[in-house]
Amino acid sequence: MLDIKNLLVRRGEGALAHHVRLPHLHVRAGEILAITGESGSGKSTLLEAIGLLLAPVELERFQLGPGRQEPPARTGVLPAQDIARLLASDDQPALAAVRSQHLGFILQSGGLLPFLSVRDNISLPRRLLGMSTHSAHIDHAVEVLRLQGLLDKRPQALSIGERQRVACVRAIAHEPLLLLADEPTAALDPHSARRLFELLLSLVSSMGLSALVVSHDWALLKDFGLPRLGAVSRQGETLFEPMD
Repeated sequence: MLDIKNLLVRRGEGALAHHVRLPHLHVRAGEILAITGESGSGKSTLLEAIGLLLAPVELERFQLGPGRQEPPARTGVLPAQDIARLLASDDQPALAAVRSQHLGFILQSGGLLPFLSVRDNISLPRRLLGMSTHSAHIDHAVEVLRLQGLLDKRPQALSIGERQRVACVRAIAHEPLLLLADEPTAALDPHSARRLFELLLSLVSSMGLSALVVSHDWALLKDFGLPRLGAVSRQGETLFEPMD
């Protein structure tokens, strides 16, 4: 579903430049991978590059979607897209279409629109794409995260943890191919964090998504047995590679 080879991103210039390098990444449909490392190691930078918010300075391969020998996980999903080609040609309209249709983001801040209700925040990605506002996946996520009583409220009436739970549902509302989550449990109590991880695992599996989750919650990652992509820091560079 997600296949990347030799991705290099640069932050800063000259002597202050720091490079984030990803030699290889392959995430199958229905699989969730954790990205770990110390603060400032470049985890969010890597997520932004994979989320097409930062342009890499080097890239050999970046494909999103079913491979040549792999049937689509869901009906209506097109064959794998050559994202590397779109980046090389700086095709901004096509890249924007990939971001809106096939990527789902969960930000640390939640990123909810304050002038919309919870219900409208969740349905907004589907409405923008011309999709039906009703979805069984959304109904299931709302029930598991106990958001039924919050649907008519606005974000300012919610706690930080409630906003983050809403943000998680919104991120999968339009049924993306790839879910990118930056510390989705940072504002949650341990019980809510576990329920959220359980939901993410269930949705990734049932919807056939691929998911990358940045997290500092080592105990939670260990409990769920998630495979890890860990940061190895060097002078002027961070390398991300699989960890045991």
